Amino acid sequence: MFEVHNYFLAITLCFLAMVCWGSWQNTRNVIRQPWRFELFYWDFTIGILIFSLLSVFTLGSIDPSNRTFLQDIAQAQIRFMLPAMLGGFIWNLGTLLLTAGIATTGMAVAFPIGGGIGWILGIVVNYIGKPEGDPVWLFTGCAVIVVAIIHSMLSYKRRAVSQQKSTKGVIYSLAAGIFIAFFYRFVMMSISTDISPLYTGGALTPYTSVLFFALGALVSTLLFNPCFMRHPVEGERVAMKDYCKASGKTHLIGMLGGMIWCAGQVLSVMSANAASPAIAYGLSNGAPIVAALWGIVVWKEFKDAPKGTNRLLTLMFLFYLVGLALIVYSRYA
Repeated sequence: MFEVHNYFLAITLCFLAMVCWGSWQNTRNVIRQPWRFELFYWDFTIGILIFSLLSVFTLGSIDPSNRTFLQDIAQAQIRFMLPAMLGGFIWNLGTLLLTAGIATTGMAVAFPIGGGIGWILGIVVNYIGKPEGDPVWLFTGCAVIVVAIIHSMLSYKRRAVSQQKSTKGVIYSLAAGIFIAFFYRFVMMSISTDISPLYTGGALTPYTSVLFFALGALVSTLLFNPCFMRHPVEGERVAMKDYCKASGKTHLIGMLGGMIWCAGQVLSVMSANAASPAIAYGLSNGAPIVAALWGIVVWKEFKDAPKGTNRLLTLMFLFYLVGLALIVYSRYA
């Protein structure tokens, strides 16, 4: 398997992971026909599984001096497979709940609550699991990012014509943030730092862990997505017959979205040992700044926003960049 040793290479890969995690949503935007998220999510999950399989047989197997995927799976133990699957299971549930929160209470409320809790609490959880990096700089960076999230919320509020108000949506978002905060730590619990072919301790390489993560996400989708289809938070209920009506192109675009997200997961976990889990998670989860750039530059979401919105967006980007720089610096402070 390909191993990352250099800290700055790891940081670069985490930034690429951030781009992937902030870009997969665009695949939904390019689907021309109205396409409910619950239906899109089936293809999205399949795409995650496909890319995880590609990664274990390519990056996960290319260096024979390290453990290949087939060698890894032969020695893997269930006590390490399950945490990776649990990580995929709870991440997937958290993502579905965050989507429900956005649908019922609006982006301006749901994203800062769910995304903010998932990001900041996730950094804390991963730092406790493996305390590397100067905590003062690390958590100062987190605090600056909280300010950026607040500016993001204010920008969306200015753009919105009306704000939806729903206690249920806030609850969805709170639950989503908590689930998302813990998924990365479970994945890290499944990974071994020893990747030699002679290792027989049962823990997984980063690439094998992503495969079991994808299997956990698939199980979670099979359990929970039918519930969202039968009891949608907005619109009429949908069924699998609606999914089957879509064109092959629509399904391929959805799978591409899952593959892009999974590419980010692969890049993040393969860098976590060199960068530390807390830093890798914190940088990779800078996805909102990428998503905001797509929304502003490509999709023109703020074209008709009120006066003063551009100033808030500029401050949002500035605080994000400062916060991310502090997180990077915390390793060598």
